[in-house]
Amino acid sequence: MTAVSSFPPRVPRPHVVWTLVRREYASKRTYRLALLLDVLFAVANLLMFFFISRALDVQPDIGMNGAPSYFAFVLVGIALTNVVGAASTGLAYRIREEQFTGTLEALLMQPIRLTELSAGLAAYPFLLAMARAALYILVGGGLLGVAFGGASWLGFAVMLVASALAFAGLGILLGAVVLVVKRGEALVGLLTYALGILGGAFFPIEVLPSWVEALAAVAPTRFAFDGVRAAIFEGGGWAGDAAVLFAFAAVSIPLANFLFSQAVEYTRREGTMSQY
Repeated sequence: MTAVSSFPPRVPRPHVVWTLVRREYASKRTYRLALLLDVLFAVANLLMFFFISRALDVQPDIGMNGAPSYFAFVLVGIALTNVVGAASTGLAYRIREEQFTGTLEALLMQPIRLTELSAGLAAYPFLLAMARAALYILVGGGLLGVAFGGASWLGFAVMLVASALAFAGLGILLGAVVLVVKRGEALVGLLTYALGILGGAFFPIEVLPSWVEALAAVAPTRFAFDGVRAAIFEGGGWAGDAAVLFAFAAVSIPLANFLFSQAVEYTRREGTMSQY
């Protein structure tokens, strides 16, 4: 009935994932205006926080992770939020789109593994988010005066990889939720927003109420934001955060892959795979 191999999970074959990325790009490149507007929105969003920061008086030594100013602090928060958001929600939104267009079942009948399908569907939005994050850093450092002289770019790269892997497991799990419950976009959006707040994306977690701060202390996003800021603004102190994220990924990705395969089998049995 179908050639998809779902269990046991295996490492995705790069050429299969790349084929799915090219498929997504071929679809998106026909909407060049949308891509241009996406870039313009990214810059406009950054400028908004830049001018807000000029109206604020935030002490840089209070929970700022070495950032010299509030704008430097939030610049990294915005850039990493794009990466974390794409890793954790990209697959869920792509599954929803495939359900709407009626192509999900056809994809699942191809000779590919579920790990390859999930990686391939999520790869394009993730790569786009990485490009947008790089744009934020370039504009912030090149045009808006944020200094990165003491940055550890190796640490920055390691933290990006660790963050992407850590939240890939969450993304696969949310993809399973959308596959089963169909209208899970609200849950996906709410969870991503909450993780950003708890991680300290836009303000230090020290300003949160004490009971919320306790939750923030163990949120995986907190390790992502703290580690990236330490790498960029302090040049060190990021290794512990990276280790926590890699450990989180080692547990969450296999578990999420198993639950995703169970969600696929459930929708097959119920005949609801293409329903939306």
